[in-house]
Amino acid sequence: MKRILYIGNHLSEKTKYNSTLDTLSKLLISEGFDVKISSSKQNKLFRLFDMCFSLFKNRSNIDIVLIDTFSTKNFYYAYIISQLSRLFRVPYIPILHGGNLPNRLVKSPKMSNQLFSNSKINVSPSNYLKIAFEALNYKVQLIPNTLEISTYKFKERKEFKPNLLWVRAFDRTYNPMMAIKVLTKLKEKYPNAKLCMIGPKKDETLSETLKLIEKYSLNDSVEITGVLTKEEWHLKSEDYDVFINTTNFDNMPVSVIEAMALGLPVVSTNVGGLPYLIEHNDTGVLVDANNAQQMADSIIDFITSQKNASVITKRARLKVEKYDWNVVKKSWMDILA
Repeated sequence: MKRILYIGNHLSEKTKYNSTLDTLSKLLISEGFDVKISSSKQNKLFRLFDMCFSLFKNRSNIDIVLIDTFSTKNFYYAYIISQLSRLFRVPYIPILHGGNLPNRLVKSPKMSNQLFSNSKINVSPSNYLKIAFEALNYKVQLIPNTLEISTYKFKERKEFKPNLLWVRAFDRTYNPMMAIKVLTKLKEKYPNAKLCMIGPKKDETLSETLKLIEKYSLNDSVEITGVLTKEEWHLKSEDYDVFINTTNFDNMPVSVIEAMALGLPVVSTNVGGLPYLIEHNDTGVLVDANNAQQMADSIIDFITSQKNASVITKRARLKVEKYDWNVVKKSWMDILA
């Protein structure tokens, strides 16, 4: 089996946040691959140095480099590692995650070309990014974000209540304030509606969210847990009935796939790769970005049309079963051969 150096943010031990890197690296190891990971440094500058040093140190002992590739600051990590890989003549594969990567291709055309044209292949978890990259003649292989479906307990809800679950980072990209606005509108019809928000603090949107909670007197209706392990939030999800995704940009978010696997009906903004993951009114519901009223109305439709919500959750589970590792792994085996 190939010897792999996987470059990305390996922070799960410190943050309890399970990234795609954590999931994929463990699955590849289970298939017999020798996988080294970098980096677990929290300081961004130290992390970049550690990534570069790991590549330099292992350059003669690895067969390929996998690089988690995002659209904002982490784009530069991917660029630097890709160019070092070229220097050391080690093949590399960018794994495309950033929902705003199509804009990055336009904003940084020279760097993008050096990064994506010289890779062995570019792996996209969604058709959204695959189409955007192929339009610029980059080689792209579609491999969905994967999960082990047998570990996801599907809860068939007998009744859908106005109990909302939100699982993302407190980051402006993911628009957590919209979740509070949705709750306030939902409370006009359902005074007992509640919201649980799970995820790490990334920027000032956590404090802005707390101010909105105070403004609308929602302290008794909103729980903010911070980061939970995957097992912890999956268990907590059993107390909630609708999963909301309020993001402004996105690719193929794992938390949404997990919600679909767990039996939660998903109401999401219609941005980035989401319409490639969710078929509107079939495997979930899509609404306009930053439209709290539209999202609240869609949740009310779930609650008032219980049978429809139940059908949607079953269809969603069937869809994400196609992302099970036993289905997806052949694609990884082929490109890593």
